[in-house]
Amino acid sequence: MSAKAMEEALLTAIRKYPEGATNEQLAQELPQFSAQSRVDALNKLAAARKLQVFTGNNTLTYKETKAEEVAKLKGLTSEELMLYQFIKQAANTGMWTKDMKMRSNLAQAQITKILKNLEARRLVKGVKNVNNPSRKLFMLYELEPSRELTGGAWYTENQFDAEFIGVLQEACYKFIVRNADCTLVEVAEFIQSRGFSKVDLRQEDVQMILNTLYYDGRIEFVESNADDDDHYRVTSLQIPESTPMTMLPCGTCVYYDKWLSFDK
Repeated sequence: MSAKAMEEALLTAIRKYPEGATNEQLAQELPQFSAQSRVDALNKLAAARKLQVFTGNNTLTYKETKAEEVAKLKGLTSEELMLYQFIKQAANTGMWTKDMKMRSNLAQAQITKILKNLEARRLVKGVKNVNNPSRKLFMLYELEPSRELTGGAWYTENQFDAEFIGVLQEACYKFIVRNADCTLVEVAEFIQSRGFSKVDLRQEDVQMILNTLYYDGRIEFVESNADDDDHYRVTSLQIPESTPMTMLPCGTCVYYDKWLSFDK
């Protein structure tokens, strides 16, 4: 069998495993190939960027490179391709340069240079972790960072957006006022239809907003006999923002008990 036919046979076998084919699986699929000839063919396919090689649990897996990705990765060195594949495996959670160094055994200076090249070609991008802004993570350029990295809908450019939350609170509250009785689904659909947020707000996000209104005493939960959903309505007795007692200095003073003693 010619080398080209052997490579095509390997690609055909690899296509049967969408999550990637291991050496053991390829040996079972193509028992007529010796181990050495199979490795030689796999290396040629990888060098031609027709194959991507991934490592995990001390096992190599092989995936066919899509035609459009072959063109995108054209011209990358083997080290650049290796880091690109590591970053791709990290998906939208990103990968730290320290982890790249441990997996690739490349020097930090070399990793920094490679990342600059990949960023210049818009293959990867750096993102900040809202919980650790000093740690820059890298992911594929076209991916949206996970909520764990960005902080979700409540953060804008890694800053907690209290103003945006206030806008959502008022929008939800006014919707409940107009409709008298609403479910979470109805409130969430209203918020999504009005385009208040540039990011996709999930029902869980809207639930958090409704919870703040509940704890502020502005709305209340109502059980319904018609369905299993929680219903919301404006609370019948609003909690005042201030009372005559809270307006008095001593009523709110942190040293009230220390300075005043009614026992004397």
